[in-house]
Amino acid sequence: MIASALLVVAIVTQDQSALRSAPRESAPQQVALAQGDGLEIRGQKGDYLQVYDHRRERAGYVRATQVRSQSLAPEAAPELLSVLRFLRDTPGSEALGIAYAAAYLRAAPPEASVGEAFDALGTLSERLARRASAYQGKTGGDTLAAHLDVAASYGVEMLSFEREGQVQLCYNGDAFRRVLALPSTAVQKATAALALTRHDCVAPNLTPGERFAQDNWRADVLDRVELRDLPEVLKNRLHLRKAGVWASLAYQRARRPDLAPSAVQTAASREVQELAAINKTELGESDAYAYSEAAVRVGASRWGAEPAPMEPAKQPISQLSLRVSAGQPGETCVHVVDAKHDVKNALITRCTYGVVWPASVSVNRDATALALAVQPQDTWREMWVFQQSPTGWTATVMPPALDNPSLGYVEFAGWVPGKSQMLAAREAKVDGRFKRSFEVLRTSTLDIEKQADQPGSINAFYRWQDPVWKAGTVSVR
Repeated sequence: MIASALLVVAIVTQDQSALRSAPRESAPQQVALAQGDGLEIRGQKGDYLQVYDHRRERAGYVRATQVRSQSLAPEAAPELLSVLRFLRDTPGSEALGIAYAAAYLRAAPPEASVGEAFDALGTLSERLARRASAYQGKTGGDTLAAHLDVAASYGVEMLSFEREGQVQLCYNGDAFRRVLALPSTAVQKATAALALTRHDCVAPNLTPGERFAQDNWRADVLDRVELRDLPEVLKNRLHLRKAGVWASLAYQRARRPDLAPSAVQTAASREVQELAAINKTELGESDAYAYSEAAVRVGASRWGAEPAPMEPAKQPISQLSLRVSAGQPGETCVHVVDAKHDVKNALITRCTYGVVWPASVSVNRDATALALAVQPQDTWREMWVFQQSPTGWTATVMPPALDNPSLGYVEFAGWVPGKSQMLAAREAKVDGRFKRSFEVLRTSTLDIEKQADQPGSINAFYRWQDPVWKAGTVSVR
């Protein structure tokens, strides 16, 4: 009996299967089992199997029709793998699939290739985490909780983060790491790399040093995937993910004084190249959201790819311009200067803990206003507008959206001569959707006077859009 128990297991196939104290329907129910629960078979009485639940340390009886008796002998491995392949692509059967993955890994002979099984295990675990995150507060929560408990009993670990007032569950990726380490197909490795580098599964409470190390690791994982033999849809997804990761690295490198400006420019150039590598004709409808997200991430830090302006010592102050200096630890101060006002006697000074992009500076024709890109977060870039008023110089910060900083950028797009107007483009995630707009602003107040979802719909963009903006922006794509 003991040898038999080690080689045969009962896998529960139906949720709410009753573990009863006796082999009859009227016997008290001890516990409700969930799909994927593994039970040790100790005998059979009529229509019931006598089993022992090691997870709950309970013995009892369960209907034979509610479980599947499965051999764990090596010769049963092909059958287990066939069932696992079916369950891998069956939404709602994640817990059952995880049980079969565990059974196959136990039954597989030493010479068997188990990369496919770990790929399925990771895919099922990630899909279960997504389901649990999406169904919070909805019906079916008890069943999902039971499936998560089943997964945990097989060693599947979920990570929990709080984002935008909701709990985000993420699979810790152990099976996908094994896929990358084991002999696996190019598609399996690409799938694993995408799962391990999700933006929404990066812990929000990491320190700057930890986040920098995490993003460097993500970039390395993605770069190790060979693109040559992949289908176009997977190539696109990898390019989109790389664009987002390198955009974050450009921002983080710019915050580190120990790194040369060339390191920032390399990362920012890489993000732009990855976004440009997208094959739009093969971009699936399901990837449209990911494409918009990648574009916003690139748009937030794309100024890092532009060459740094001349050093102040080599650039005499002959007209309205900007100087940058260090403030308090971690702080950067910007000074608006001209021929009569140097840094010590600047027209206006403002300091920030965000990343200042000096290459973005643009001065209007009358030298009465200056626009600057400042990035306080890796996915959020603001526009600062300095302007002369009757009482002196003022600074106004224009955010991409009025929501809490999440994903977005707003950028200067051109000056309209003689009309106290400027052009701007913005793109942001608002209420879960990405919105893009091109605007004519009143310079003095930054109020929107005209707005459209395409630049061609506004006449001012035909005549006065800035050529530098047009050449570098990702808002027109």
